[in-house]
Amino acid sequence: MKTALKEFRKYSWQRKTFTVFNYFLLFSLGAICLLPMINILAISLSSSAAVSSGEVRFWPVDFTWESYNFVTEKPEFMTAFWVSVKRVLVGVPVNMFLTILTAYPLSRTNKQFRGRNLYIWFFFITMLVSGGLVPYYMTILKVGLIDNFWALILPGAVPVYNVIILMNFFRQLPPEIEEAAIMDGASHLQVLFKIMVPLSLPSIATLTLFCVVNHWNSWFEGLLLMNNPVNYPLQSYLQTVVVNRDMSLMSTSDILTLSMVSDRTSKAAQTFVAALPVLVIYPFLQRFFTKGIVLGGVKG
Repeated sequence: MKTALKEFRKYSWQRKTFTVFNYFLLFSLGAICLLPMINILAISLSSSAAVSSGEVRFWPVDFTWESYNFVTEKPEFMTAFWVSVKRVLVGVPVNMFLTILTAYPLSRTNKQFRGRNLYIWFFFITMLVSGGLVPYYMTILKVGLIDNFWALILPGAVPVYNVIILMNFFRQLPPEIEEAAIMDGASHLQVLFKIMVPLSLPSIATLTLFCVVNHWNSWFEGLLLMNNPVNYPLQSYLQTVVVNRDMSLMSTSDILTLSMVSDRTSKAAQTFVAALPVLVIYPFLQRFFTKGIVLGGVKG
């Protein structure tokens, strides 16, 4: 701290002004991001009467766990929670494995991989044009995946946006490394998994975070492709029970609980429970995040 103050005193007044402004701006942006989450947490831990009267800001009023009891103390919630955890544990490795296998050949030159541009356009068009909701549903129905856990994994197994980011990251790595490995007798798979992947950890960590967030926050596929509420992932279950208040999924005790839990407190609890796993995971991947995005940016 003393060293930083000494360095700061050496600056000119223009540099000092610029530094103070930067710290103020970054602190303000951090507060803008953090304060809404604190407000949501305070609302979720407050009584419905205090929330309805507008007394809650950034600290709980009439502290209570009723909103979380409503959301968590049910076997249906734990079942949906396990479905979402299983979806992340299975879906993220599938996404990353297929992304790596797809991005590596697309990162080669036209001489190394004939038809490369055709394949790139094939993938890129899927980002611009969708087949439509009805054909999507009919395809899942015809292959027998309705009400099946794999319906949450296989349709989005190859995220094209992630493929493009990783492809451009691979293209920025020095080609001499790959050439030296091939001259030493390494196969393409050995080059990929022993050289390219270890050198691409920042980008891969960033894309892993994207996949985790996507699988954890997704709710529409559960409502569309699962006929039995037992198969709902967490977000689909919470959207149905807390947001739409589908009474068919509630027991008598749940309906009694709603008399003590307002719409705002239940939605706040839902939001915080849904965001908590990502908030826990993000700090461990934060050091890779910025570097991965910058290095994996679209290259001209």
